[in-house]
Amino acid sequence: MATVTRLRAMLTVPEVCAELQISRSTFYDWRQKGRAPRCITLPNGSLRVRRTDLENWLNAREDAA
Repeated sequence: MATVTRLRAMLTVPEVCAELQISRSTFYDWRQKGRAPRCITLPNGSLRVRRTDLENWLNAREDAA
C-alpha cells in the first residue's frame, strides 16, 4: 500500500504538463534553464516530479498581489 501511495505522489512529465497546461517542449525548455520543478531521473532515463516539489515550486511563484 505504501508503494501505491508513493507512486501517486510522483508525477510523469506528461502529467505535470497537463496540470500546468504547458507543452512538453516548454517543460524541457524550463528544465534546461533551471526554471522547472525539481525532477528525479530514474535509471531508465525517465523523469518524475514529486507532487510536493511541484506544489512548492508553484507556491514559490505565487504573486504577492
